Amino acid sequence: MSLLRSLPAGPLSRLLLLLLLLLPALPLHALELAQVHEGFPDADRLEAIDSEWPVSGVYAGDELLGYAFETVDVAPIPAYSGKPVNLLVGIDPGGRLTMAKVLDHTEPIMLVGIPDQKLQDFAGAHVPHHVNDTPKIGDNLDAISGATVTVIVVNDTIMRAARRVAAGLGIIEDPTANPAATVKPDVFHEADWDELTGDGTIRRLHLTHGEVDAAFVGTPAEDYLHTPQPADRTFIELFYTYLNPPTAGRNLLGDTGYEQLMADLDDGEHAIAVMGRGDYSFKGSGYVRGGIFDRLELSQGNTSVSFHDRDHSRLGGLAIEGAPAFDERDIFIVREDTAFDAGQPWQLELLVRRASGPLDTEFSRFSADYRVPEAYIERPEPPVEEPIWVQVWRDKAFQIGVLAAGLLVLTGIMLFQDVLARHPRILRPLRLGFLVYTLVFIGWYALAQLSVVNILTFTNSLITGFSWSSFLIDPMMFILWSFVAVTLLLWGRGVFCGWLCPFGALQDLVNKAARRLGVKQIEVPFGLHERLWAIKYIILLGLFAVSLHSLGSAERYAEVEPFKTAITLRFQREWGFLLYALGLVAISAFNHKFYCRYVCPLGAGLAIPARLRLFDWLKRHRGSCGTPCQICANECEVAAIHPDGRINANECHYCLDCQITYHDDQRCPPMIKRRKRYEKAARLTGQAAGTETFDPGQAGKPKLQRIPTHQED
Repeated sequence: MSLLRSLPAGPLSRLLLLLLLLLPALPLHALELAQVHEGFPDADRLEAIDSEWPVSGVYAGDELLGYAFETVDVAPIPAYSGKPVNLLVGIDPGGRLTMAKVLDHTEPIMLVGIPDQKLQDFAGAHVPHHVNDTPKIGDNLDAISGATVTVIVVNDTIMRAARRVAAGLGIIEDPTANPAATVKPDVFHEADWDELTGDGTIRRLHLTHGEVDAAFVGTPAEDYLHTPQPADRTFIELFYTYLNPPTAGRNLLGDTGYEQLMADLDDGEHAIAVMGRGDYSFKGSGYVRGGIFDRLELSQGNTSVSFHDRDHSRLGGLAIEGAPAFDERDIFIVREDTAFDAGQPWQLELLVRRASGPLDTEFSRFSADYRVPEAYIERPEPPVEEPIWVQVWRDKAFQIGVLAAGLLVLTGIMLFQDVLARHPRILRPLRLGFLVYTLVFIGWYALAQLSVVNILTFTNSLITGFSWSSFLIDPMMFILWSFVAVTLLLWGRGVFCGWLCPFGALQDLVNKAARRLGVKQIEVPFGLHERLWAIKYIILLGLFAVSLHSLGSAERYAEVEPFKTAITLRFQREWGFLLYALGLVAISAFNHKFYCRYVCPLGAGLAIPARLRLFDWLKRHRGSCGTPCQICANECEVAAIHPDGRINANECHYCLDCQITYHDDQRCPPMIKRRKRYEKAARLTGQAAGTETFDPGQAGKPKLQRIPTHQED
């Protein structure tokens, strides 16, 4: 309030400051009653629930109908965009889903392309699954074509958030709770009393009369019918231990006694030995009348265990050496339903009662701590919720295998390109088949069309916070991007643009079919063609600038790429997008890869880091290519070869046609000259011998043929 009074301005500024002070107290996501009517039609009020998660109880009068919450508060799992999909989820008191509704998302495939209602219907299909169910996409749930990653994330978000909330409310057992530690049955060594009390196996609680009297000071029982005793006199000396570990149990009870005790215990049950001496009995006599030991309790965490007569047995003589004499020796059983965990600390509680009136009593509690030595127990690994990307990779094992095989073949082609270029009858069908594989499998089947959106998302993640899970969630994309990153350094952008881009493969196949049909090709003059290259870089810079302001807006403008329409959605889209994609495919029939050459921002984005490539694999004839020979430049379908013979690696699509020509001694002038020199040398050699000469019919193959001499004629 002093801060408010110190403001220089009037009541308006004070009101603003008051609102700022109240903001932290407001819930981050406040639900409204109207939002939950879909899942709880009879609801008339919402009420905050005491839980570790921000959950609202849904009521109809005094009847609890269920619970509602937003998944972003419970399980914010990054989706394809790198940001979580936020859903409103409702569950009933029994743990069944009553509603699942998408509130907000930034998924690019859903923002422009697939109707949002499809995602709403997918989320709603989770009703009325129980939170412990595991609905599978393609089995219990219908997938959304083109949005596989998104629906996998939505499915996992709904079920994981619902399980966490249900566990927090006690509806189900916590699936992430650490399993109880177990006793190592083979850990044993002989020990006497001093050793076991020294290493903490046996613990001691010692109380004097003075300490007990001090606990009742200020209560009605302080002086009521109480005969003071010397303050240093022992009130009770209590020794206690956990008997299940062999080192404790066998040494105290002997082999026979320990084995008999373990045989009497059911799975999940535990035995505690308590031994005492002094003026106070830890058993008392109440258990004789009521069957309950009212002076002794065990507590662990929020759980208290009271012992009954059926949980008790007398402990006879101790088998261990050096044990003192005791007035009482007993064993108490901790039953399975108490969920006792030997790996967690626990306390033995001693209750001391004193009369405070004719019918009234006061009591004081004294705690004795215990922790089982680590050498006696084995702690299982705590359960870890499986990352969603692991599930996705497992479910797509077939696609990953086929993609890996294809990339292995492509790697072989790139590494042995010189050998294959000498055998065009092998290379050309192989390339044609790979283009079909890229279009059909990578594109239309696996929906693994890379996009400039991936580059923008990656750049944005470096600025806002990088997370591997956002990229691992789509294994096909991750593997492709990893492969492309390597090939950029080795060969440049052409490996992706010429071999792995599904839309590029579609254009290439259409152009090949058009050429077979005799469609006349329209080529742009090289001077203009060289300037048109800049368009795609301008588009890339524009998208990057927009992404710095709003990644969602950049994803919308990235529709300049026809990939989503032609590949991801397989031409099943609104007519405007459809006409644009079909128009670009039609143009490719007259101008080879028109879109790739002049418009594609993805190609521009790959060309920039490709300038760091380590090798120049494409061979050229120095002094001949371009001056005067223009064969390769004229035949390059993407016009990536300059008139002077240089190959522009930023524009090359690595089709290897120029390498076929390079090794062709029937078309490449330097190779023709070389072949003719071999022919002439062989002919001269044959004439000099007078018996053999070179057969011109075997061009490029210096095979000698026998000819008759004059004498033989």
